[in-house]
Amino acid sequence: MDDLITARSNNDSITQLKSELQQQFLIKDLGSLKYFLGIEMAASSKGFFHNQHKYVIDLLKDADMLHTKPVANLLDNKLTLDPSSEPLASCNHYQKIVGKLIYLTITRPDITCIVSLVSQYMHAPTVQHLGIVKRILRYLKGTNGRGIVMTRNGHSNVMGYTDSDYGNSLDR
Repeated sequence: MDDLITARSNNDSITQLKSELQQQFLIKDLGSLKYFLGIEMAASSKGFFHNQHKYVIDLLKDADMLHTKPVANLLDNKLTLDPSSEPLASCNHYQKIVGKLIYLTITRPDITCIVSLVSQYMHAPTVQHLGIVKRILRYLKGTNGRGIVMTRNGHSNVMGYTDSDYGNSLDR
C-alpha cells in the first residue's frame, strides 16, 4: 500500500490508530492532508475546501491556453450545434483535454453539464466542439479559484440541484 488517509472526528482515535499501525508496519506520518490525486484540500473551522487550482493551470498549459483571455460564462444560451461542422483531422488532442475536464468535474460541478455534452463527441469531434472545449478552458482560467466547500450541517442528507433544460437541448 502506498498511501492511507485517516479521518475521524476524534483526534485521540486517530492517534491510537497511528500508534497501532506503527507497531505493525514501518509508516511515515505526513501530517494533515493538503493535496491528494490532484485535489487541493484546505481545512478550517467552517469545513473543508477542495479545489484543483494547480490541475487547471496544468490543463491550460497542456492546451496551450495559459495566456488566453478569460470569459465570464461557459456558453451562449442560444448556441446550437451544427451537424455540418468540419470534423477534426485528429481527435487525440480533443480526447486528452476532454478526459482531463471530466476529472476536473470532481471539484467543479459548474462545468459538469457542458463537459458531459462535449464528451459525447469523443470519437467524432468537429471544429465547433473544439471551440466549445476552448470556451470551457477560458472560463476555467477566469474562475480558477472555485471549488467545493464541505461544511458540517447537522444531518447526513445528500442534496442535489440541477438546471436541466431538455427542451432547449444543444443537440437537435
